[in-house]
Amino acid sequence: MHFSLGEEANRLHWEANILYWAKVLLKLTYDYIDHCIDNANQPPLFEIPRLCFVDARLLVGFSEGPLPNAGASGKQKSGGFSSVYLAEEVITSTGGDDKFVKFIHNGDASPRKLGDPTFDEVTNFLSFTQHIQYVKTGSQVFLSDYQGKLCTVIKRVIAVNCHV
Repeated sequence: MHFSLGEEANRLHWEANILYWAKVLLKLTYDYIDHCIDNANQPPLFEIPRLCFVDARLLVGFSEGPLPNAGASGKQKSGGFSSVYLAEEVITSTGGDDKFVKFIHNGDASPRKLGDPTFDEVTNFLSFTQHIQYVKTGSQVFLSDYQGKLCTVIKRVIAVNCHV
């Protein structure tokens, strides 16, 4: 589906804003985990997955020449906003499983059983992060619809799509 430039800009701005808040909520979760570990008598008996979201930027293009649509007035506008893009980080995996996985679906709060112990561990951890986010925000928000790639070499999930 093709959107007008203004509608596309609004949609991409909304998506970039969600990614920003997703990163904030994930950081809130790790700050809480780190605080608990720092105050514990001994370190946890298991490894805490260190996950992240892709980096992305909203790119806005400007044209220096006259814009093609004159609008209702019939006057040519000289330069201005001409395009908008959401540029996302490219993740390359060297030796990890490059499979795109839906870890948690937004239609079911139960962690999915993926049949792979590593993926199941990450799915359970992501379910735990939802609980922490819900509690720490006073029952206001948590991330759902976690999906992405698990790069075992760098031990992180690249969640490329999420819903708040």
